[in-house]
Amino acid sequence: MHAVDLIRKKRDGKRLSRQELEFLITGYVQGDIPDYQMAAWSMAVYFQGMEPEEITDLTLIMAQSGDTLDLSGVHGVKIDKHSTGGVGDTTTLVVAPLVASCGIPVAKMSGRGLGHTGGTIDKLESIPGFQVSLEPEEFIAQVNAIGLCLVGQTGQLAPADKLLYALRDVTGTVESIPLIASSIMSKKIAAGADGFVLDVKVGTGAFMKTEEDALELAKTMVKIGQLAGRTTVALVTDMNQPLGRAVGNALEVKEAILTLQGRGPERLTELCLELAVEMLLMAGGSSSQSEARRSVEANLQSGAALQKLRELIEAQGGEGRVVDSPHLLPQAKFTKEILAPQSGYVETLDPMEIGMAAMNLGAGRESKDTIIDLAVGIELQTEIGEQVMEKQVLAKLYANDEHKLEQAAEQTLRAFTFSSAKPTVQPTIYRKITAQEL
Repeated sequence: MHAVDLIRKKRDGKRLSRQELEFLITGYVQGDIPDYQMAAWSMAVYFQGMEPEEITDLTLIMAQSGDTLDLSGVHGVKIDKHSTGGVGDTTTLVVAPLVASCGIPVAKMSGRGLGHTGGTIDKLESIPGFQVSLEPEEFIAQVNAIGLCLVGQTGQLAPADKLLYALRDVTGTVESIPLIASSIMSKKIAAGADGFVLDVKVGTGAFMKTEEDALELAKTMVKIGQLAGRTTVALVTDMNQPLGRAVGNALEVKEAILTLQGRGPERLTELCLELAVEMLLMAGGSSSQSEARRSVEANLQSGAALQKLRELIEAQGGEGRVVDSPHLLPQAKFTKEILAPQSGYVETLDPMEIGMAAMNLGAGRESKDTIIDLAVGIELQTEIGEQVMEKQVLAKLYANDEHKLEQAAEQTLRAFTFSSAKPTVQPTIYRKITAQEL
């Protein structure tokens, strides 16, 4: 078997067998197949696509290319939740304790942020003392003890994906839906869950800019899950404005606490409830949508979900008092208010501009080696469709470097446009994709 023959085969639009894909991926990981040949193959996939079974074979090969987590020691059905990334997306910090408080185990590996998108692990590290690295036996023991554990991904989880993604990033092939889907699902499958609830973002602040592309990605990942024997559901959700009102690590932890207190932003709260409902249904914790909704709403209102967050923090060495006293989180030295230049309705609120402004304040990474500032970020005071008056506060910026405030202030103001008439607001959830409808 020769790599050049497989490149030609894919270039001509033919399906590669599992054995052929194993030859390519294993050879690449071991260094036997050079970057230029994998780049050529990636470009062939970009133009020719892949069949569902072929994508699934690729996904499973990448999942098995390194460490895999065996969750058979965890009691119950394990459901993982994944977001394709956005701005102000604090869902994991709300959904995981909410679902665990309903008796469904949540054993989740999460990643760090890069660029304008935030990472769950960075947010957790803003909690004093919180440990994001646990040995597998500690991870499983904690899930069995309190029903919940959130840790960082190991360096050897799906190493084939890391190599291939880095190559795609510099060869113009990142946007290939088969390669995006296999990248996401390979890490999910390697992390050992029985089923997946996927949050596929669409809009100006998302990787998928159009609803058509987001639907294709959602359907592809649900199909991979089905063919791989994992129950999978996807929600296609809006990212034409930040999901929550906080953007930045400690600020988002604070907002997650407020949400678990029943005082969070409406859009964030609604999406968290729906994701939790899907996880309960998938795990058999409820027999109907309405019953699951009642369960998660009850645990949100009673404080049971907030208490579960406290248990999680304390179990992983963190300062549990942050749940009652968010001022114990890292605090920025400087603040600046952004005022409305005119009266009117907020017509657009560009999440990309907000995300980049937060990154420039130090809340995000320009590269994997960037050291982030956990205290800084942006708190929005309004959203699309709301009426504001001239000089009303639109946002509040938090920084530890005064020089960064001015640039971030200009970026934040550019994110807003105004109109005299109330604009149409996009729904938070566009569509639900299940294996049955495929």
